[in-house]
Amino acid sequence: MIGIITGSGLYDLPGLEKAETRIVETPYGKADVVVGVLDGRDVTFIARHGANHDYLPNLINHRANIYALQGVGVRAIVATSVMGVVDGSLELAQVLLFDDLYFPDNRLPGGEICTFFTEEGQPRRGHYMFGSPFSAAMSSIAVQAASGIDVSVVEGGIYGHVNGPRFNSKAEIRQLQVACVTAISQTCGPEAVLAGELEIPYLLAGFGIDYANGVNREPTPIENLDRNLNLAAKVIPELIRGIVALVDPEDIPFEGFVYRFE
Repeated sequence: MIGIITGSGLYDLPGLEKAETRIVETPYGKADVVVGVLDGRDVTFIARHGANHDYLPNLINHRANIYALQGVGVRAIVATSVMGVVDGSLELAQVLLFDDLYFPDNRLPGGEICTFFTEEGQPRRGHYMFGSPFSAAMSSIAVQAASGIDVSVVEGGIYGHVNGPRFNSKAEIRQLQVACVTAISQTCGPEAVLAGELEIPYLLAGFGIDYANGVNREPTPIENLDRNLNLAAKVIPELIRGIVALVDPEDIPFEGFVYRFE
């Protein structure tokens, strides 16, 4: 089964049939998931911010969400996020597919270390190691899917996870530029790490809606931001449907490695 996680501006999944909402109990709390069928494929859907953007980034229970997806049988995750673009050479309103992660503090919104390995002697505890935390196999499929909906795609780049709910200062963005970060949002670093610890391939498809603070002399006009956000709400569901149609989660390899102590 394929898991789908969406962010700001996309709180349901167009085309989802036989949808059943479930509250999944996990050791980390409850997670609200929707199980259904999208174009003939079984999927599980999470709107990470809730149905009405109830959860700001600092309130999202990432551990419960990822653990719940594994529990209902998800074998690959497609995640999306609207983003602030840090690389000023890139145009806005493009799909961004990443091959590296900048998340140096590795912490959950509440300040805890971002890991499922929280107990002494815990079974299957270990160290997650990766060349990239983002699935190259699914990224290739996403490029193919995007070609069918006539949208520009930027392949490769560094996703930067930043803490919310406030936006970043100009000084903070300059620091991210030194690290060659491509684009940022406030939610996907923990998802990528936690999916990796459970050995679930994870694809992140971003959509740039504005330039981050200080990238340009003048901020992105609010009418441009709103237009790009509305465009994302149209493009991302089409991209998801294209990826779902092409992905067989049983054939997607987990490209990282967890060195476990058992």
